[in-house]
Amino acid sequence: MSVVKLKEVPPQEDTPESLVERRSGPGIMVFSTTLQLLHVDPRAQELCRRITHTQHGTPARGVVPPVVMEFCLDIRKAIQARTAGNDWQQFQLRKLSGTVQRPILLRGYGLPDSSGIDMSRILIMMEEVGRGEAVASSHVKARFHLTDREQGVIQHLAKGFTNKEIAAALNITEQTVKEHIKNIMAKTKANTRTGVLAQVLCA
Repeated sequence: MSVVKLKEVPPQEDTPESLVERRSGPGIMVFSTTLQLLHVDPRAQELCRRITHTQHGTPARGVVPPVVMEFCLDIRKAIQARTAGNDWQQFQLRKLSGTVQRPILLRGYGLPDSSGIDMSRILIMMEEVGRGEAVASSHVKARFHLTDREQGVIQHLAKGFTNKEIAAALNITEQTVKEHIKNIMAKTKANTRTGVLAQVLCA
């Protein structure tokens, strides 16, 4: 897969207003279906650098991370199956990247064009996930049929706690924590602790 370069956007003046806007809102990227980068905003550039640093250990300026390019391919395939704009009103693709401590959620949308796939566009929105808010939401609890205790365990998993630390925080035994995690994995169809968080944060 060829490397796609980001066009560097001139730095913005670091006023309080601009800092809030750049750090709280999602980053936006637009690609053609041939994976040509058509638009990227400063927030998306910042998050791309963070993903690249996480995956390779060194910050890479101006490069679209492979995980984003692979996500574009997934969206392009979906556009071929969902060829009308209405098909995307209630549909999106999601992918989690970054780290467990600082996860970044990618939301992908197809923008089909009536003249065909070549004129269609791929929209990606990138945002940091508020782990505490996400894992504590009633939506997550309902979707995976979690008990209050299971949700409590997940909240501590999101903080990076060990089984021993979770047991101490919830005043239960480590064996009970293991049983809860086993049940949570079954409900979320995940095989690892990180997989559980990925499922919950993308819910």
